[in-house]
Amino acid sequence: MSGVLALLDDVAAIAKLAAASVDDIAAHTAKAGSKAAGIVIDDAAVTPKYVTGFKPERELPMIWRIAKGSFINKLVFLLPVALLMSLFAPWLVPPLLIMGGCYLCFEGAEKILHVLQPHAHHEDSKEEQGSAAELEEEKVKGAIKTDFILSAEIMTIALSTIESDSIWMQAVVLAVVGIAITIAVYGVVAIIVKMDDLGLWMARVGKTSTVQSLGRAIVAVMPWFLKFLTIVGTAAMLWVGGSIIVHSLHQMGWHFPEETIHHWAHAVGHGDAAIEWITKAVIDGVLGVLVGLALVPVVTRGALLINGSK
Repeated sequence: MSGVLALLDDVAAIAKLAAASVDDIAAHTAKAGSKAAGIVIDDAAVTPKYVTGFKPERELPMIWRIAKGSFINKLVFLLPVALLMSLFAPWLVPPLLIMGGCYLCFEGAEKILHVLQPHAHHEDSKEEQGSAAELEEEKVKGAIKTDFILSAEIMTIALSTIESDSIWMQAVVLAVVGIAITIAVYGVVAIIVKMDDLGLWMARVGKTSTVQSLGRAIVAVMPWFLKFLTIVGTAAMLWVGGSIIVHSLHQMGWHFPEETIHHWAHAVGHGDAAIEWITKAVIDGVLGVLVGLALVPVVTRGALLINGSK
């Protein structure tokens, strides 16, 4: 009887330990997910453009192909690299975050320039030729490449927020973050892309005038909503990019930018947490724009040199 009781005590202790581990995983996952929120918003805002212009029956298969590529990016390629970096080169995390932040700033600034210089953007779009199948393949590959860069930033940010030194804890948290974010992003993208089809269906087969009117309203609103989503995604890119650069510089020992922004935000907010957060976000976003605008000519010239050498 005493042996049975001792066994039950051991089982209870193991159960408590497992519950604590689950709580730790959930806490680390929530923290990592919140830190990567800006990139997640941008990912959800960017992806719909890759499936616009195709037949409705091809939209969901394309999204599924991109989602599968995203799973492979995060779990097959980036997760092992992140764990190896955590084991053997943790000092690489801040420089990689800075590189990712610079990329986000560059992408955001480039989107702004495309809006300000629409003729160059239209000329680029005219170069897209070929059959529907070839164009679909090209778009899917382009989306997966973009996802790889954003996923690398997400996984690096997630790794930097995990306070545990356990390699297994890091592996589980990174895997959960990668799976959850991929499902969330591409689930939202699928809903967004098919909303206009839902609106058309409601307008055509709705049994009441209210349902039909709602369907027509959805169809009318979706183009504006996609534009709004693009604006939000661009703003998130610049804000997150600038914030990552400032915080990573702080981790590398250069405290002046982050401390200066903190003092400015405190001077504006006077202790109000919401106002201070908004002030920091605006400053980080402005910094992101400046960094991105500085990088656009550098990256463009580098791309021209590479294409010229080929």
